[in-house]
Amino acid sequence: MTPPCYEGHQLTLLRDGAAFFPALLSAIDAAQFEIRLETYIFSSDDIGLAVTRALMCAAQRGVRVGLLLDGFGASAFPVKLRQALQDAGVQLLFFRPEVSRFALRRSRLRRLHRKLSCFDGQLAFVGGINIISDDDGPGMAPRYDYAVAVKGPVVFDIEQALARQWRYTAWMQFKKSNFVRVHWPLSREVGRAKARLVVRDNARNRHAIEKAYLQAIEAAQSEIMIANAYFLPGLRLRQALMRAAKRGVKVVLLLQDERDHALLQYASWAYYRDLLHAGVEIYQYKSGFMHAKVAVIDQAWATVGSSNIDPFSLLLAREANLVIEDASFAQQLRSDLQCRLQRDAVLILPEHVHQASYLRRAVVWTCYGLVRLLLGVSGYGGRKYLE
Repeated sequence: MTPPCYEGHQLTLLRDGAAFFPALLSAIDAAQFEIRLETYIFSSDDIGLAVTRALMCAAQRGVRVGLLLDGFGASAFPVKLRQALQDAGVQLLFFRPEVSRFALRRSRLRRLHRKLSCFDGQLAFVGGINIISDDDGPGMAPRYDYAVAVKGPVVFDIEQALARQWRYTAWMQFKKSNFVRVHWPLSREVGRAKARLVVRDNARNRHAIEKAYLQAIEAAQSEIMIANAYFLPGLRLRQALMRAAKRGVKVVLLLQDERDHALLQYASWAYYRDLLHAGVEIYQYKSGFMHAKVAVIDQAWATVGSSNIDPFSLLLAREANLVIEDASFAQQLRSDLQCRLQRDAVLILPEHVHQASYLRRAVVWTCYGLVRLLLGVSGYGGRKYLE
């Protein structure tokens, strides 16, 4: 059993970068004592430069600022910006720095995929939005994603998670960290929403996010809505979704089409036939790039975070999701998902699978086989997970 959520939270749903980045910049500007920020990608575009300047200004006015980036996702972060941040007093670390893009090491797959930040131990952001512009070019909608701003007792857990990851990264690189940890008091209760932080790592929390999904799916009574960019669930999750559909729960999946990471997207088609046969509704997002990782169950339970439902998130990467038990928040997120389904998505019908060309079927099973091979070669049990 997963731990229960606890009360006392104020939650704000942030849709896409248009809502997230102004809120993030405002939090950086308002910070007085400490800023901790983790992200997978940190671009040097207009958004990245704005966040960089805000962090440097904060450090120069005496705020302790720690910035932790993934060594692969942020490997292109310019040296000049790294130096400028450090000169301004920002402490900067890279999780598993990329040494060679052509190295075949298992550790390369263990990425820091979390998007977490915390300000003065009182305000935190959790979600899937990287520090990069969500403008993907002419004719395409802004990248579709979510984050949540949270105040209340769970902020203490988020700050602890950030601090632990910082200490671990510094220790693994034999670096002395001057980031003196502040032992913030528990945030006071500021609302009625229930929430808890769920992290996935390669130690005690290897299956924590998967278990949170499974428990909520098994308990569902009326409706399950999942929007996930990279959807290649393991056997237990697939069976749980199909059991739910067969017992009368409406199960709706909103997934990315093949334009992004085609290997995983085509591989996911290998499961469409069984899911559709069980009564699961599958929609593909067509307006642009989808990066969302959210779910709503029975209009009362929700999760927003960084974890995809694929083997790379559920078996390898460090991830963080906020699990929320609050009808108001869940219904707000559900309403937004419904708008996306109606406006930006196409329903996949059984005949789309049954009547697929031989070429498409060959592509699907080739991609599925390649994913299994990659997981097997890396030592992470592709067959055990996928079958």
